[in-house]
Amino acid sequence: MKPIAIFRHASTEGPGFLAAFFDQHGLPWQLTRIDAGDALPSSALSYSGLVFMGGPMSVNDDLPWIPPVLKLIQQAVAADIPVLGHCLGGQLMAKALGGVVGSNKVKEIGWGEITVADNDQARHWFGETKSFSGFHWHGEAFSLPQGATRLLSSAYCENQAFAIGKNLGFQCHVEMTAKMVQEWCHVGAAEIAQSITSPAVQPVEEIERDLTARIKKLNAIAESVYTQWIRGLLR
Repeated sequence: MKPIAIFRHASTEGPGFLAAFFDQHGLPWQLTRIDAGDALPSSALSYSGLVFMGGPMSVNDDLPWIPPVLKLIQQAVAADIPVLGHCLGGQLMAKALGGVVGSNKVKEIGWGEITVADNDQARHWFGETKSFSGFHWHGEAFSLPQGATRLLSSAYCENQAFAIGKNLGFQCHVEMTAKMVQEWCHVGAAEIAQSITSPAVQPVEEIERDLTARIKKLNAIAESVYTQWIRGLLR
């Protein structure tokens, strides 16, 4: 089986729970550390799937790696190679497939209730789950690309996830581990303090409250979704 390519855009925003999930299922994967200057692959065809993680930059920034990443996503979708995006990764997918990424109405940082849409695609990915507490850290959001189905939404962000066939893009973070949450709170403490007047930004103490239990529930959601996604991998 060809490996799954995981693309990291910031040193603190690795694959988290997803890496453990792949290892548990015996799936080969390799990490391209864009933040460390790793070269991008020239083709998506060397992989069974592509995964894009989060990052603090905007997909609209003038960064040299963004255009080739958008082309990789387009090539993968055209070749029926499944793509999975988390936050920035979901925004990259949306832009590559014709959507628009711009400022969200408010910044979201911390835990927030996410509603699962009432449609067949949402039930395919999330089963009978109607809502769950997701993790957020974003100031921008995407519109739905043509042909996409909205899967998730929240009070402060209409498009929290979309699907196009076997391709799945998240605005929220389902890949989190407790260690990642704590690290982000440490690194992003100033951003939290500057944005605390937003109704969707929580103080560090609230973000880290009951963290073990919250992460356990989030991991269960992620495991269910990732189980569906890997069924589409090219083998």
